[in-house]
Amino acid sequence: MQTLIERGCGLDVHQATVVACLLMVRRDGKVQKQMRTFGTTTRELVGLREWLLSEGCTHVAMESTGVYWKPIYAILEGALEIVVANAQHIKKVPGRKTDVKDAEWIADLLCHGLLRSSFVPPKPIRELRDLMRYRRKLVESQAAERNRLLKVLETANIKLANVATDVFGMSGRLMLRALIAGKATPQEMAELVCWINCFTPSLPVSASQSEPPSRSSRMSMSKNGQQARSPIAHSATS
Repeated sequence: MQTLIERGCGLDVHQATVVACLLMVRRDGKVQKQMRTFGTTTRELVGLREWLLSEGCTHVAMESTGVYWKPIYAILEGALEIVVANAQHIKKVPGRKTDVKDAEWIADLLCHGLLRSSFVPPKPIRELRDLMRYRRKLVESQAAERNRLLKVLETANIKLANVATDVFGMSGRLMLRALIAGKATPQEMAELVCWINCFTPSLPVSASQSEPPSRSSRMSMSKNGQQARSPIAHSATS
C-alpha cells in the first residue's frame, strides 16, 4: 500500500498517559518506529510537541476519546497537522492485527491516508460554543428552579400564578418575600401591587426592600410624579 505521509505519529490518549508511536519512512522504503509514553500534564504535553518537532513529524492522529483529546489538541495546534478521528471509524477499518498497539495502528492508518478527520472548528468558535453551552445550561437550570417553585406553590394551594401575570416579576417577588415572612395579610399583599404601580422608572428598588411604603409616602410619590410629568404634558398641548 502506498505511503502518503512519511513522518506521522499516532497517539493513544488516556486520562493520565499518552502513548505516541512515530513512524518514519526511510529512503530505502523501510519504516522506522519509535514508541514513547508521556503524561497528560502541560509540561509533559509540551515535551511531546518538542519531541515530534525535533523528529521532523508533520502529521498527528488521535481518537476523539471523551474530552481527553482537547488539551493535547490545544498544545499541538498550529505546530502540526492534527487529525482527530472518530473511534468507531478506526475500529471499522479492516486489517488490524491483534498484537498491534492502538498508537501503532493509528499511526499506520495515518501514514496510508485511511483516516477521515472530524471537523474541529477554529479556536474562537470553540470558545464561543463552550460559552453558549454554559449559558444554555444556566437558562435551563433557572427554568427548572422556577418550575419547581411554581409546583411548591400549587402543592401548598397558593394560587399566586392566578393573580400575578409574572410570578417572578417585581411585584411577584415581593409577594413571595411576604409569603416567606408569613406576616402579610391579603390586604397587604394587594398593596404590594399598588406599590409597584406607583413607582416611576427613575426610582430604583433594592432587592432587600420587602416592606411597602406608607399610604402618605405613596401619595407624595404619586403627586411628585404628576408634577414632574405636567410640564411635558403642557408643552405637548401647547
